[in-house]
Amino acid sequence: MAKTANNKKKILKAPVSKDERIKLLLGLFAVFFTIYLLFGFISYLFTWKADQSKLDISAFKLIFDSTIEIENWAGKLGGILSHVFIHNWFGLASFGFLLIFATLGFRLLGFRFLPIRKTFKYVIIYTIWVSIAFGYLFHNSDFLPGGAHGYFLSSWFNAFVGKIGTAFLLLISLFAILAFSFNSFIDIVKKAIKLDFTLAFPERKNTETQDIAAENNQHIENNPTEKTNTDNSDNNNNDEFSDDSFTFKVYGNESETENTDHNYEPEQDDYDNLNAFDNLETVEVKVVEHQTKNNNSEQAYTAKQYSVSDNSNANEQHNNSDFGFEVEIKENEEDEEFFESMPVGDYDPTLDLSNYKMPDINFLADHDAGNTSVSNDELKANKDKIVETLAHYKIEIVDIKAIVGPTITLYEIVPAPGIRISKIKGLESDIALSLAALGIRIIAPIPGKNAVGIEVPNLKPKVVSMRSIIASAKFQNSKYELPLALGKTISNETFVLDLAKAPHLLVAGATGQGKSVGLNAILTSLLYKKHPAQLKMVLVDPKKVELTLYQKIEKHYLAMLPDAEESIITDTQKVVNTLNSLCVEMDSRYDLLKAAHCRNIKEYNAKFISRNLNPTKGHKFLPYIVVVIDEFADLIMTAGKEVELPIARLAQLARAIGIHLIIATQRPTTNIITGLIKANFPARIAFRVTSMMDSRTILDSPGANQLIGRGDMLISQGSDVVRLQCAFVDTPEIEEIVKHIEQQQSYPSAYYLPEYSGDESGDPIDVDLSKKDAMFDDAARLVVMNQQGSTSMIQRKFSIGYNRAGRIMDQLEAAGVVGPFEGSKARQVLLPDEYSLEQLLNNMNNGNS
Repeated sequence: MAKTANNKKKILKAPVSKDERIKLLLGLFAVFFTIYLLFGFISYLFTWKADQSKLDISAFKLIFDSTIEIENWAGKLGGILSHVFIHNWFGLASFGFLLIFATLGFRLLGFRFLPIRKTFKYVIIYTIWVSIAFGYLFHNSDFLPGGAHGYFLSSWFNAFVGKIGTAFLLLISLFAILAFSFNSFIDIVKKAIKLDFTLAFPERKNTETQDIAAENNQHIENNPTEKTNTDNSDNNNNDEFSDDSFTFKVYGNESETENTDHNYEPEQDDYDNLNAFDNLETVEVKVVEHQTKNNNSEQAYTAKQYSVSDNSNANEQHNNSDFGFEVEIKENEEDEEFFESMPVGDYDPTLDLSNYKMPDINFLADHDAGNTSVSNDELKANKDKIVETLAHYKIEIVDIKAIVGPTITLYEIVPAPGIRISKIKGLESDIALSLAALGIRIIAPIPGKNAVGIEVPNLKPKVVSMRSIIASAKFQNSKYELPLALGKTISNETFVLDLAKAPHLLVAGATGQGKSVGLNAILTSLLYKKHPAQLKMVLVDPKKVELTLYQKIEKHYLAMLPDAEESIITDTQKVVNTLNSLCVEMDSRYDLLKAAHCRNIKEYNAKFISRNLNPTKGHKFLPYIVVVIDEFADLIMTAGKEVELPIARLAQLARAIGIHLIIATQRPTTNIITGLIKANFPARIAFRVTSMMDSRTILDSPGANQLIGRGDMLISQGSDVVRLQCAFVDTPEIEEIVKHIEQQQSYPSAYYLPEYSGDESGDPIDVDLSKKDAMFDDAARLVVMNQQGSTSMIQRKFSIGYNRAGRIMDQLEAAGVVGPFEGSKARQVLLPDEYSLEQLLNNMNNGNS
C-alpha cells in the first residue's frame, strides 16, 4: 500500500526541481520581480504622459540608446513592461498579475497562502472583466484604465449591442463570475431577497414564525429524550482543531465548519472537509490510501479513507465504545502497472533528431542593400502622362494615388461619374506607349475598391531578398502547416501561402523568367520552418541540374523508392514508379485514417501525439510529403498517360493525407497542362509567358504575358489574382543551408516509400524454378527466419540490385515461400519455420536432379 501511494505521488505531482537551491533562487526572483513590477506599475500611473512618446518607439532602440531617459521609477525596463501591461493590455486590472507572480514566488519558497490554480484562474477572469468594465466606463479618457484590450472590446460591444446592452452584459457576467467564484453567493442573494420580502410583509413573517415554533414544541413533546439531549448539549465544552485549509469545530450536539476561503481548492496533501459528530470530545484523523481494482473495466481506483474515532472515556454510555466512521472518496486513477508501462506526456516526433537546429538567417544574403527607391520625379511624371493620355480620350478622373512596390507602382484612378470602365481598359496600349514602358497592366476595377488600377514598372526595380521574407514577422509567426514564403506584393507586404490549404501548386513560365528561383524559394521556406520529422520531399528533376543541390540532405528530408540509387529522381520510368508508389502510400494512409476515425492528417497526428492511437496496431506519425516536379512537359512527352493518371489521382485524393504536389513547366500549353490536371490545381503561379493563350492556359485569364520578367509573377487562388515580386535566393545561399543541414545528425536512411514495380500485380507469376537464382536458398532462409517478405530486405542483406532482388522474390512466390504482392505491405510468409523450408528446398533440389 505504501509503495502504491508513493508511486502515485511521483506520477501525479512532479516537483519543479529536486534541487532546493534552484527553487529558492526561482522563488526569490519571482518575489523581487513582483515588487519591481509593483513600483513600475505605480510609477506609470504618474509618469505615463511624460514617457508616452518615448515608449512608442521600438524597444530595441529605447533600451540601447543611452541618450533617451524616462521618468518611470523602475527605469526603461520597468517602463516598457508597465506600458505593455497597462496601456497595451489590460489597464489597471494588470495589477492582478502581480498576485500570480507573488503566489508562485512564495510557493517556491515554501509558503502556501493561496492555491496556485485557483489564483491563476480567477485573476485571469477578473482581469478580463475589469479591463472591459473600465474600458466601458472611461471610454473617452486620455488615459485608458482598461487598457487597449478593454477599450477595443468595449467599443465592439457598444457597436454590436449598444451601451445599454453592454452594461447589461457586464452585470450578467459579473453575477455569473461571482456565483461560480463563491459557493455562498447565491445563498446570500436569496437571503437578501427574502429579507426584503419579510420587511415588506411583516405580518406574514410573524405567522410563519408561530407555525414553526408550534411544530417544534409538538416534536419535543413527542420525543422527550431529544429534549434532554438538547438541554445537555449547551453545557458541553466546544473542541476545535485547525488545519492549513479550514477550522473544524466540534460542538456537543451540532457541528460547524468554518472556512474563511469559500473557494478553497484542496491541494494534494490537504485534507478534505470532514463532518463532525455528536458528543465527541477528541477527534483523531487518520488518512489511509488503498487500491481496489475493478476487473470488468480494468481500471484502478485510489481511495482516501478518513476515520474519525472517539478515544476518550466520556462516551462509555454508547453501545460501542470504539465508535468510528469512515468516509471514502474514490478518485479515478489508471492501473498502476499500466501507468508505469506507458510513457508520460505527449509523443514528440522530433525526438529522434532532438538536437536538430533550423538554418540560421545569416545563411541568406541581403540583396536589398543596393536597392534604390522610386523618386518623386518619376512618380509625378508617370502620373502626369496617365492623366494626359486619359484626357486625350475625354476621360475625366476625380482622384489618383500611387502605391509603390518593389518592381511595380500601382496608380489607383477614381474616374468621374458616367465614365465607362471598359473605355479605360481599352487604352492599355496607348498608356504603355505614352509611358514608354513594358508590362503595363490595367485592373478594371480593383477588387473591393471603386477605382481602376494601372500597374507601371519602376525604372529601377528592387530585388526582394529571401532573407527579408524569412525574417518577416508574417512568416516567423505563421501557424500554417506548410508555409511558402513567395515574395512581396505591390504594397510591399510579405506574401505567405499555406500549401496544405492550396493544396497543390502549378508553376509555369518561360525560360529565364524566374521559375527555378521560385522553386528554390519554396523549398527554402520549407527548410526554414519544418523539422525533418515533419516533412519529406520527393524531388523530380528531368534536367538533372536544377535540384541536385538538395542531394546532400537525403537522409534528413528526402523520400525515395527502396531500390533507387539516387534520391533526386531523373529517370522517367522511376518517376512513374515513384508516383504510383505515392498512390500506394496514399491508400495506406487512408486506411490508417479510417481506423483512427480521422478526416485528415492534422487530426490523425494530433491523436497520435496525444497517445490516443496504438503503434502496435500499425499507427505511426505521418510526415507531410511535398512532391516537386520540374520540367513537367518533358515527362508528359516521354511518359504521357503513365505520368498524368497517377498525378491526377494524387491531386484529387492526396490532400487530406498530407501529400501535396508542386508541378513546374516552361511550356504551359493545353496538351501539357490538361483540363484533368488544371481542375485539381486551384493555386497557380504564372511567371512571364510569351502569349496571351499561355496566360489563359495557366490562370484562365490574360496578364502573365504582360509581366516584366526577373521574378515578376501572378498567383491565382480561385478567383483572386495577386501580383508579386518573387523572393530571390542564390545558389551559394542554398549551398550554405544544405551544408548546415548535412552536418547535423540524420536518420539512418532516406524516407522509403512503399515498394512498387510496374510488373508487380496480384496475378500469378510464371517463373521457371529450374533457373532459380544462386542466392535463392539463402534468400528463402532469410525471409522465413524474419517472417517478412520484403524485396528491399533481400537487397540490403545481400548487397544486390533491386532488379535481381525482385526476381528472387518472384521465384520465392512461385515456390510457395511467400504470398503475392500486397502493395505497401510486406508479402505474407507462407512457411512457419525453417524446418518446413528445408523440406521444401530438399524436394525442389531432388526434383531438379
